[in-house]
Amino acid sequence: MDYPIWDVAFGGGVLIGVIAILHVLVSHFAIGGGIAMAVAEARLVRRPDPALRALLKRSSLMLILVSTVFGALSGVGIWFVIGLVQPAATSALIHTFVWGWAIEWAFFLLEVVTALAWYATWDRVRPRTHLLLIVLYAIAAWMSLVVIQGILAFMLTPGRWLETHAFWDGFLNPTYLPGVLFRTGVCLLLAGAYLMLAALREKDRASRGQLVRFLAGFEVAGVLLAAAGLLAWEGALPGEVRSLFLGEKPLIAGLGATHRHLLWALLASALLALLALVLPRLVRWPQAVVALLSAFALLAGYERVREGARKPFVIQGYMFSNGILVSEIEALNRNGILSKAKWAAHDAGTTPVSRGRAVFRAECASCHTLDGYLGIKKRTAAADADFLTLFLTALREDGPRWTARPPQKPEYAFMPPFVGTDEELESLVAYLDSLKATQTAEVLHVR
Repeated sequence: MDYPIWDVAFGGGVLIGVIAILHVLVSHFAIGGGIAMAVAEARLVRRPDPALRALLKRSSLMLILVSTVFGALSGVGIWFVIGLVQPAATSALIHTFVWGWAIEWAFFLLEVVTALAWYATWDRVRPRTHLLLIVLYAIAAWMSLVVIQGILAFMLTPGRWLETHAFWDGFLNPTYLPGVLFRTGVCLLLAGAYLMLAALREKDRASRGQLVRFLAGFEVAGVLLAAAGLLAWEGALPGEVRSLFLGEKPLIAGLGATHRHLLWALLASALLALLALVLPRLVRWPQAVVALLSAFALLAGYERVREGARKPFVIQGYMFSNGILVSEIEALNRNGILSKAKWAAHDAGTTPVSRGRAVFRAECASCHTLDGYLGIKKRTAAADADFLTLFLTALREDGPRWTARPPQKPEYAFMPPFVGTDEELESLVAYLDSLKATQTAEVLHVR
């Protein structure tokens, strides 16, 4: 509430999601790739294998580009975007986990240095020295995941931190370890799938089959870890969170569908990995591509479910998606939302519609655009003022627990509660009703 809303036509949340999913896909490959390459090079030190060595050498450049170039740039992009779209939540994470971020950056620095050194020293240092570099890279990359997972999981399941506000209570939250297990599995799955695709370039059939079987081992291990982690993660979630996407009738249909899709992706990854392990010589590039896409779908689906399950919070039980703290609700109901959102109050004007516009900007615009993503004009076009008044009043009384909603609008139950005075509520209804009138006039004009 202390910061102006950054208006993005297609939604700030969508922008964060696009950049974040691209980042996690490449970062998880960079972690898994480091682990797989470290294991493979350890095998080379014990037993020379020209085909495996050639695979590692030609794949090392991709690891560098993914980890130190795309990973770093997309990571900076995430910080830039979340700082604009969710400044209050970003500030809360920095103040709570500043030393965690510092430790993660230190590991990332080690990751970059060792990756560059490993790539630059092929055939220039002793084999065991070269192995040490990729082992250090793998450890640094995985430790980055270990640190970041604590902060990501905190946003959904802060646990005892809500009472203590202690670093370790927030970091070692209920879904921390399950998330580490799941993400580690996905890292291995992605690494095995990509390297298998690269291994199919090997011309010798016998060597290609050996490479495929070796890499399929990473895929199988990754599927097992990911499945165990996902099961443990779901078991660690509070019941009201699980109900959003689990069960015969999930409360948010989109999340329920995504959850089913990620399970299908997990099953597809398992079947393809087993096939490659048992019949490596039958593997061709279409199968390898599908295996890689299945791993992508698994991770992307998990991220969407994890993010969506926070509704209506950005930090579960602490901060709503519009930046209002749970602890502020009573004071803001007395004093008004515009008493805190000074930037919105500056242009509030004196009419109900203009004040309602200011309330909308302060309280609703973090999720709803006018005509774009979750466009509010479309949602008011079929509603009358009486419905809007009843709807917003119900939100104020029951907040995210409100269930007396039209069956075709299941997402309404997961909006943040309306916070503010009765006058602000009436002004918001007037503004929403004016949007309906504008929409009707535009339709008549087009006709």
